Amino acid sequence: MMYKYQYSIVVFAVLVAIIFAAEEKSSTERSSVSDDAIDATLKDKRYLMRQLKCALGEGPCDPVGRRLKSLAPLVLQGSCSQCTPQEQRQIRKVLGYMQVNFPKEWNRILKEYSG
Repeated sequence: MMYKYQYSIVVFAVLVAIIFAAEEKSSTERSSVSDDAIDATLKDKRYLMRQLKCALGEGPCDPVGRRLKSLAPLVLQGSCSQCTPQEQRQIRKVLGYMQVNFPKEWNRILKEYSG
């Protein structure tokens, strides 16, 4: 049960950061994000670190980071009703990437959001 809770938190953090980073729109509607856009975002270590620092309260937050924090309650409830099947597939990809490439930050996010 605790693993599912932690998984949901990380899914939230990573998904929101990447979706809104790749999107770079200020519209109220969310458009789908291509797999190529996800790949490009994952290659931008500097951007990913900036979003991780925001999520951990260690750095300033841009609109992406603020959105990430505002959606936290949804994920803490274990639901992602806003996620499409494409986003769910992309989440799995991003989670694998984060676990391998950012293990220290991954663990800190789990601790931060599992309260």
